[in-house]
Formats: sequence, C-alpha cells, structure tokens
Amino acid sequence: QVQLVESGGGLVQPGGSLRLSCAASGSRFSISDMGWYRQAPGKQRELIAAITRDGSTNYADSVKGRFTISRVNANNTVYLQMNSLKPEDTSVYYCHAREVLVTIRLGDYWGQGTQVTVSS
Repeated sequence: QVQLVESGGGLVQPGGSLRLSCAASGSRFSISDMGWYRQAPGKQRELIAAITRDGSTNYADSVKGRFTISRVNANNTVYLQMNSLKPEDTSVYYCHAREVLVTIRLGDYWGQGTQVTVSS
C-alpha cells in the first residue's frame, strides 16, 4: 500500500509563507497525478493544486499566483510552496497521489493532513 506522509504545516501571519512536503512510499507501480487539497471545518474538500508526472500543473483560482506545486518523481515527493498567505487559507491540507499501472488506475491515496493556520 502507498503511504503518504505530510509535513510543513504550522502557524503563520498573513502575508507569510509556508512550504508543505508530502512523500509517497510503498508504491509498487507508478504514481501519476499528485495534488494538494484542503478542507476547512464545515466545508467540502477542494482541490488546490495538482501536478502530473511530466510537470503540468493546475491551480484553484483562489491560490493562483500565490501557491506553487512541484514534484520530484524519483522519490515521489510533492511540494506546495505557499506565499502571500491569507486568513482564508487556514485549513487542513491533504496530499493526494494516484497509483497507476500504465494507464490503469490502481488506487488513490491520501496523506494524514497537516494544519495550516494563518492568523495575526
């Protein structure tokens, strides 16, 4: 089974920055898309940023221009650089990874979540 371990969350003031990391281990095949989601209390989990194996990225409008997603395929690690943080960015952030065998989707895996709090 694939295990995703997240790190990098914490408390930051508005306008500050944080960098989240997520390392996927135990993959027997290949990790295709990876992404970051967030879920605040009482809200649905939403996609913040996603990245393919070849580096194509997609961002939610709310974070475009402020957040940057990147990955290192060699160790299946995905990062989220968060700049110009706003209080509304406060949420639990979850890492996601999809395992595939060629074109066949094998499973979707989630990290344990890491708390990001933006407050003065």
